[in-house]
Amino acid sequence: MFKKTLTIFKRDLHVSYRDFMSLFMIVIPIILAFAVNAFAPGIEDTTVNLVFIEGENTETIAYLEDFAKITKVKDYDSLEKRVLRRDNIVGFVGEGEDAYILTQGNEPEDVVMFAKLLKTYSEYDRKVEDSTAIIKDFGVKTSPTKILWANMGILLTSLLAGMLISLNIVEEKMDNTISAINVAPISRTAWIFGKSIMGILVALIGCSAMVLILGLAGTVNFLQLLIFVFVSSLISIMIGFLEGVNSDDVMTAVASTKMVMLPLAASVAGYEFLSAKWQWVMYWSPFYWVYKGNLSILNGDFTWLELLWHSAIVLGIAALVFAYVAPRIRKGLEN
Repeated sequence: MFKKTLTIFKRDLHVSYRDFMSLFMIVIPIILAFAVNAFAPGIEDTTVNLVFIEGENTETIAYLEDFAKITKVKDYDSLEKRVLRRDNIVGFVGEGEDAYILTQGNEPEDVVMFAKLLKTYSEYDRKVEDSTAIIKDFGVKTSPTKILWANMGILLTSLLAGMLISLNIVEEKMDNTISAINVAPISRTAWIFGKSIMGILVALIGCSAMVLILGLAGTVNFLQLLIFVFVSSLISIMIGFLEGVNSDDVMTAVASTKMVMLPLAASVAGYEFLSAKWQWVMYWSPFYWVYKGNLSILNGDFTWLELLWHSAIVLGIAALVFAYVAPRIRKGLEN
């Protein structure tokens, strides 16, 4: 049985490399991770950008590097051109008492005010140790933007795993080979396992690669991540089988599977925007529990008891979904 299951997996792997859409779905988590890593700000990134003329205000620059992003240009004309660009950046011109701040005039008030305060503090040589302020945090160790996109990327990767399975099944239907399982010396269970391997591997490898590329490896428990991704991908895989056996072409399969995006998006929006007393409204959605669990895993504070509880809920919902779709999958395989 294992050899036959592996043969089915090898065929799906060959088809995926040959088909552009399948190949795109395999690499999209990697592309998404690099894009987020390039544009998402870090946890300690500042929104205040200052530009100086190279060689001027060396002491001021050394002081302000801990509080703002510093850009250096070669002369005043270059500094003026930089300030006049569409982003919000403040120029520092001159030294000593003759120093002044150069702005375009449409910068947000808080950016200009912060630049003025930094200039004042540098002139009076104020140190962080001189402050009486007490800094407290909420235990966030990673950029919330990266965690948000990583979480959504994991959900998307799990969904693509199901879509990939549906495409592979449609490919077999178009080659008139899917009906052969009714007379071939292989059980339907082995065939389903063989078809599932591709989707599960795409989900596991894609999510792991995304976490590594985004620099979250230091906070994430990879064993918890792999277990939860495996559990959460089961519903997408079942939907992939359902749409695959009931679709006659690739476009129909893709369009049908994309409908899952609606409850997925609703689950994310419900978790992020509903108040605590209304969170129960989303308990029906497995994607809500997956999103919530992924968030804890990415923050590094997911306990094994919580993993067991969330996995049990997702598996329970998956069992209900399977009980509903199993007759339709069986019917599709018999046709």
